[in-house]
Amino acid sequence: MSLAPLIFSVARRFGDRPAATDPVGTLTYAELIDRVARLARAMHLRGVRPGHRVVLFMENSTAFLEVLLATWTAGLVAVPVNPKLHEREVSFVAENSSAKFVFTTAGLIPDLGAFCAMHEGVFGVYAGSDGYEAMVRSDPMSPVQRGPHDPAWIFYTSGTTGRPKGAILSHRNLIFMSQAYYADVGEVDERDTKLHAAPMSHGSGLYGLPHLLKGCHQVIHNGFDTGAIFDALARYERVTLFAAPTMLVRLVADPGVHSADIKNLKTIYYGGGPTYLADLKRAVDVFGPRLFQLYGQGETPMTATGLTKAMHGNPEFLSTCGIARTGVEVRVVDENDHELPPGQIGEVVTRSDCVMQGYLGNEEASATALRNGWLHTGDIGSMDDRGLLTLHDRSKDMIISGGSNIYPREVEEALISHPGVVEAAVVGRLHPEWGEEVVAFVACKPGLSVSAAELDKVCLEQIARFKRPKHYRFVEALPKNNYGKVLKTELRARLRGEESE
Repeated sequence: MSLAPLIFSVARRFGDRPAATDPVGTLTYAELIDRVARLARAMHLRGVRPGHRVVLFMENSTAFLEVLLATWTAGLVAVPVNPKLHEREVSFVAENSSAKFVFTTAGLIPDLGAFCAMHEGVFGVYAGSDGYEAMVRSDPMSPVQRGPHDPAWIFYTSGTTGRPKGAILSHRNLIFMSQAYYADVGEVDERDTKLHAAPMSHGSGLYGLPHLLKGCHQVIHNGFDTGAIFDALARYERVTLFAAPTMLVRLVADPGVHSADIKNLKTIYYGGGPTYLADLKRAVDVFGPRLFQLYGQGETPMTATGLTKAMHGNPEFLSTCGIARTGVEVRVVDENDHELPPGQIGEVVTRSDCVMQGYLGNEEASATALRNGWLHTGDIGSMDDRGLLTLHDRSKDMIISGGSNIYPREVEEALISHPGVVEAAVVGRLHPEWGEEVVAFVACKPGLSVSAAELDKVCLEQIARFKRPKHYRFVEALPKNNYGKVLKTELRARLRGEESE
């Protein structure tokens, strides 16, 4: 079983229904799959063979869906890349994946000919160009049969601590991911709308698959615009969208949210980084029982634990990541991989049919991440006797001060509860006596100033004194990568720079 034949079957069943809408227009399922079959033939005529890789460095558009589905129809492997990356970063991905095709949006790679000249055997195409449309006029082809364990999607990690690694996801992984969506997030049918306002190369596009497999309408925005989202909610029915935590905060903070008609909003699934308790409480107040928090990584795409819509109604659960998803095992283990009893803190590990096959061309990293049948996430957490997982931090972010472990997220939760704070990040700095000391970078709401004394008071009301930041750095905004994750490596570098001055 593989994805392309399943989607072709859906297209035959819902041929007259809308499949995809972007600013250019709407395609029905019959029109979409016809273009997909022709594009796949054109790719085949370039001499590619099953298993070859196709880089999708594209802005959100119907063309992204066309290339993704054509890749699978031709028996190839998709390598979606965030359109916010720099050309040099895309060059690394193309080289590392041994790509045969690079599809991109005009402007993202200004000189595609020169780019391809640097990578032997790579053929580049601008989506929507005359050359692209010529490919779509090829004769159609039927899907190439691929097995469930054949690679389908190579998900490159964000690479905040080094070169990104390509997690190999099979057709089986993605089909399992889709089935877990139906089991946990909710039923889906052809009446639903999947709104893409975040990059389709990641969480939005991945959960586009369970919606494609049910004949849903994919409505595609090129960028996250809160006003456009509210307009879409007024126009389309049964709308589901993905929001990274920063996007969820923006939606809640938009003054228009209070007058927006959200009756057509079915689900906001969110994840990809820490969602602080104060922010989540505000989101629950606004959106009610429409939120689903997912915890997972690219290595087990969005499918480890989930905080269900019903669980969002219980304030006790909001500081957790919920329970293991259907068909998924999650444990917390010590340094010897022994399962820890409830309440004890260790590394989060998981296993399921959603876990990657390994990292492309990186046996050492694969062996480190995949041990004894379990994916080792590198996240530090604890689990209670009900199976509720609470994340404390990434193992590399933990601070050890005076022999005591300090989890930055706990301190950040306290800081973000101050009404004048927009975002906060806590890192450790070397200290000659204590080993490390806690330093907090804080961004305040525009026009407001918050003193260190106020923040100390907030911390002392919520956490132990030894965890309180010893120093504060007030900044306009925290540095983030193209996935919206805070770059703590850059914050640590800033502190080292202060020491050298």
